[in-house]
Amino acid sequence: MKAGRTHLKRRLVSAAIILILAGQACTISLFNPPTSITATPEAGINIPSPTPYPVAQTTFVVTLPEPLLAGETLAISVLDEVTGLSLNATQYPMSARDSLTYTGTLALPYNSVVKYRYVRLGGSQNNEDTTLGSTIRYRIHNAVGPGEVQDIIADWSDKSFTRPTGTVLGQVFNSDTGTPIPNVLVTAGGVQQFTDSFGRFELAGLPIGTQQLTAYSLDGLYLPFQQGALVAENKSTIVDLRVKPAQLVNVTFITSVPQDTVPGVPVRIAGNILQLGNTFADLQGGVSVVADRMPIMNLQPDGRYAITLGLPAGTHIQYKYTLGDGYWNAERKSSGGWVLRDFIVPSQDVTLQDNVETWLANSESGPILFEVTVPSVTPPSDIIYMQYNLFGWTEPIPMWPLGNNRWAYKLYGPLNFLGSFSYRYCRNGQCSSADDNQTVGASPTGRLAGTSFLGQDLQDVVNSWKWFENPESFALVGNTIAPRAAGFVAGVEFQPTYRPNFSYFAPQAFANAKAIGSNMAILTPSWTFANTSMLQFAPQPGQDAHWIDNAIMISQARALGLNVALFPTPHFPPTPDSATSASAAFWKSAPKDAAWWQAWFTRYRAFLVNYADLAAQTGAQSIILGGEWVTPALPGGLLPDGTASNVPADSEAQWRAILQEVRSRFKGQVLWAMPYEKSSFTTPVNFLREVDGIYLLWSVPIATSPTATKTDYANETGRLLDNEVAPLATLLGKPILLAVSYPSAGGAPSGCVANGSGGCVDLNALSRPNADLTSVSINLQTQADLYEAMFIAINARPWVGGFVSRGYYMPTALQDKSTSVHGKPAADVLWYWYPRLLGTVR
Repeated sequence: MKAGRTHLKRRLVSAAIILILAGQACTISLFNPPTSITATPEAGINIPSPTPYPVAQTTFVVTLPEPLLAGETLAISVLDEVTGLSLNATQYPMSARDSLTYTGTLALPYNSVVKYRYVRLGGSQNNEDTTLGSTIRYRIHNAVGPGEVQDIIADWSDKSFTRPTGTVLGQVFNSDTGTPIPNVLVTAGGVQQFTDSFGRFELAGLPIGTQQLTAYSLDGLYLPFQQGALVAENKSTIVDLRVKPAQLVNVTFITSVPQDTVPGVPVRIAGNILQLGNTFADLQGGVSVVADRMPIMNLQPDGRYAITLGLPAGTHIQYKYTLGDGYWNAERKSSGGWVLRDFIVPSQDVTLQDNVETWLANSESGPILFEVTVPSVTPPSDIIYMQYNLFGWTEPIPMWPLGNNRWAYKLYGPLNFLGSFSYRYCRNGQCSSADDNQTVGASPTGRLAGTSFLGQDLQDVVNSWKWFENPESFALVGNTIAPRAAGFVAGVEFQPTYRPNFSYFAPQAFANAKAIGSNMAILTPSWTFANTSMLQFAPQPGQDAHWIDNAIMISQARALGLNVALFPTPHFPPTPDSATSASAAFWKSAPKDAAWWQAWFTRYRAFLVNYADLAAQTGAQSIILGGEWVTPALPGGLLPDGTASNVPADSEAQWRAILQEVRSRFKGQVLWAMPYEKSSFTTPVNFLREVDGIYLLWSVPIATSPTATKTDYANETGRLLDNEVAPLATLLGKPILLAVSYPSAGGAPSGCVANGSGGCVDLNALSRPNADLTSVSINLQTQADLYEAMFIAINARPWVGGFVSRGYYMPTALQDKSTSVHGKPAADVLWYWYPRLLGTVR
């Protein structure tokens, strides 16, 4: 465990520095440049960029699933993940060796990492995909010298082939210490997976034959490793990969910028590793890097920009300078072409001298200055973002503050087209959730702007924000509150929905939780079920936070004095039915035969142990197992419709083994999350005696009539606690924490928010970024009343061990219909009760 902590600390330091640098953007004001900070280069070599590198002649040999048709050709597409995988690809034609074998030779810089895939060209372009029908993001090759790469194409996006397949599985270890390494990207045949805390990976559905297997560290802290792996039909090829840790060196980036650059605006570095904003995910508009995750350079007295970063020696860095992200407002060549700089980090400190030729894509379209005035109710901590739509909405870009609720952003490019495009404004980068009321939702028309030879100044006004039009407050009623004994939990559980820019807003969210008196942050790290029948369950970038992102958030919460609990929460394939939860749809469609169940327990066990290791290595106090979604997997398991789940007879033994392994990895508190169901109280699962407490998921009907009052809610809550929950606490001898989830929507007290079709809405459907359900009415006061009633009831019952508000939306305050209390009157109720229950306010 000590080696694991050392490995994590090394990654945390590197990533935390980038977050601090990225956070400077919030403090920069347009036309009022920040104080210049001189970057003093460390002793080392000085490289005027670009510097050519010697190249390795690399021949790619690929086998097709069937011959090409007349008029079709094959190309290898070398991808640019900094600009966007589909936005700046370079295609190299390949030559036929025979009807199924094609070759092509590329000159690749020594020690570079090339990301590529094969495309079939003819009437249209078709990319290769996997035997399971999923898109191949890219294959990876590390050009350590001249050589030949053997590849096999499994499928095309427009065709499907039946062919023999096999699996490659194994572990990735630190070659120096033997420690398993999490969050390493392992790929073969274009199939990708990220390693878990044991360094494990499994690549299924690979065509038989020799596949190139590559392990790639997202932050470059380990050197790439590649070898061939022989895949046999219906067999698993087991391999252990040992990767070499890289030494950090200081790299100083210095660049001059064009004279038309607005003084003092943030200049970022966008690049191909985590530290330079790469999320390794397919984000909106086909981009992968996010402005919020990029380091911001410091303005120098001579007008240049500079920054010194600790980067791993031997890492292939692809980067560019930008006023936005890798696509919008990124540097261009004077000829109008994209800029993508290549650099192999040397073994000693180094200074790079660069020059941005222009931000403009061409001289025929002038830049556009957008200025906007936002409502006075906009929280002062908010950042206003712009989102552009040229071929689809792309990732939002932070604007530049002018003060007095005014923001600006100057768009230089790419504007190398004639015509119009759409744009919109949103709060804290949450476009489609925290929108300007004029451009609401996932696919609005947006405001329109057009290109022009001359520069333009567009001035807009946001009249109101969706879900924050006129923020309501709550009239608090004083109560006599008895402080609880030490150990009482006053918590906030964060919503499991995740987007890569959430990490940027996590510190403020934790500060908000602390400000309302909370003493515990419950994080809900996730993996995603990408396939039900074949049961693919692993981290999916863009939907599930990377290991290091979770570690940083835990560190940030603990730095504010909050205890941290991890509640591993899976993501399920979405369902279009708002009345059916995604987990219920998953269980209904699952095969649930003996082989499937064994695979489910194996993968779910790995999921829980992975986060037990993360909790142990980061100093989290608690881990929460269970959840309503595992009910079908418990002894005597039932599906949501009440039918038997066909769970194996040894399911209790399986859960006991999982608990035992979790405890062997994590020495903190282990809680079990169970939904409030009377049957669970009368016949509790035996292994619950082996956990340290119950995390009771509470969204219980507490309205005894349509005209019930807050007093009625409190009385009914008290009755349920006394008659049903207290006997469970006595039987198990365990503390009970009430994890409360009530939406600010009509019908919440009755336990049924009507969907307008005679059914009840799944509460997760009310959360952002899901589309608004117009059939549901909003009622902020009811949510606050329900919370206050709950507190009144538990105030008289000292045996209740804690209260947790579930579903907190991390990025921004919204007065929407969801269960989140962020920015709602219910948060005022927590602010009043939490400190008094904890005895910090009397």
